[in-house]
Amino acid sequence: MNIEDLHNLQNDPYNYALRLKKEGGKKVVGYFCSYTPEELIFAAGATPFRIFGTRSTINLADAHLQSYCCSPVRIALEEALSGKTTVLDGIVFPHTCDSIQRLSDIWRLNVPLPFHIDVVLPVKLNSESAREYMIDVLHKFMKELEKNLEVKITEEALRHAIALYNKIRESIKTISDMRLINPSLLKGSDFYSIVKSSMIMDRNDLAQILSHIIQDLGAKKETPDVTFRKRLVLTGAMCNHPDFYQIVEDGGGVVVWDDLCTGSRYFEGQLDSTGDPVISIAERYLHRIECPAKHSGLSTRAENLLDIVQNKNADGVVFLIHKFCDPHSFDYPYLKKHLDNERIPNTLIEMEDQASIGERLKTRFEAFLEMI
Repeated sequence: MNIEDLHNLQNDPYNYALRLKKEGGKKVVGYFCSYTPEELIFAAGATPFRIFGTRSTINLADAHLQSYCCSPVRIALEEALSGKTTVLDGIVFPHTCDSIQRLSDIWRLNVPLPFHIDVVLPVKLNSESAREYMIDVLHKFMKELEKNLEVKITEEALRHAIALYNKIRESIKTISDMRLINPSLLKGSDFYSIVKSSMIMDRNDLAQILSHIIQDLGAKKETPDVTFRKRLVLTGAMCNHPDFYQIVEDGGGVVVWDDLCTGSRYFEGQLDSTGDPVISIAERYLHRIECPAKHSGLSTRAENLLDIVQNKNADGVVFLIHKFCDPHSFDYPYLKKHLDNERIPNTLIEMEDQASIGERLKTRFEAFLEMI
């Protein structure tokens, strides 16, 4: 499998899941959000399968959701109601934003699957009580997986999962660092597909593919890209528009880092491989940079964003926010204020997954690149 295959996987992920079940005998467990404890699902012998949704036309979901729900939620429900998710052996909903929580309720009533688990993680993360509660929730989730998948999750399986996920995250970070040094090695849309595929594919196959990609990039003899490019940081929830990266590069820019759950928030942070496995998983969720649906300090997210801009020598920040995404929309003014105070150029692009990037947004972005 090469990078082109990863692009194709994004267009038809459910067919990949079906092949995984038929050819590999794997169980596939769907999930939402990078706060889902994937390692526990993997240790239970199943493949964690993040549901992103493709660019479906919304028909069936409108009977259950208001039109002002964000597009990822509406598309996910549309695909479930149309029968695409019947390939899944179960579904996991972490406790994140209000829309995902309400989607869980609607899904439970209208989308029959072998099992449905809500993982109610703490919202406030920087206290000892939150740590204790997080560990308890993970133990409860592990027991629910054992019951529904009819397996026993052993300590050996957990340690294997931790080792594999550490390898995967380190490999993705290595690829990202190689792009940072020489952006011509890999297009932004290719890196996007690598990260997104990492949440869908069989993780053993994925680890091998990532190793091959690193070898291929290291063996390239291309002349380093000496073209002056505006260095950008993306921040938001997800970037489900791979063509956005092409627009960035066509306009003379390059994405050098991000603060996305389909980016650095997914692959940053190693797990302690020596201590209690469940506690190690809990500690990563407690200490990684949180999204706006969680809380660990009044200015933590702003400080992290400023650090990224400084450390990656970025020229500007692009906010990619889904229309009607309340957590990130509420987060935006305070983040923008911190960037403006440091005179860091920034712009907001509001997107919907089922719509293409229009010429108006493209023109706005090109004007931003010219300004910085």
